[in-house]
Amino acid sequence: QLQLVESGGGAVQPGGSLRLSCAASGFILDYYAIGWFRQAPGKEREGVSCMSSSEGTTYYADSVKGRFTISRDNAKNTMYLQMNSLKPEDTGVYYCAVDGTTIGGQCRSDYSGMDFWGKGTLVTVSS
Repeated sequence: QLQLVESGGGAVQPGGSLRLSCAASGFILDYYAIGWFRQAPGKEREGVSCMSSSEGTTYYADSVKGRFTISRDNAKNTMYLQMNSLKPEDTGVYYCAVDGTTIGGQCRSDYSGMDFWGKGTLVTVSS
């Protein structure tokens, strides 16, 4: 069964850190471009970061550059988003996603092409 399952969300104070995980099952994550997205309350979903297949090109939204890091662990078939120096505006539901139709796919700067999604994990940054 094809599945993406996020974990690691929670409540944290400004300046704190969280690491989100997204475990893939039913397919080999390394073959595909991956991405993290978020949706803040009352706002549209936005791309946060993406990585091409085989740990290729990465992109980050300007709002998270220098604070967030995307990675993958092929042995665990899992992708991660390390989030440091969190701000209240980072609050939202975070989703992992995969471009499941393109083996060897490349991440795109507009974050398009992701067509297989996890159900999301909530991150709340508040004092």
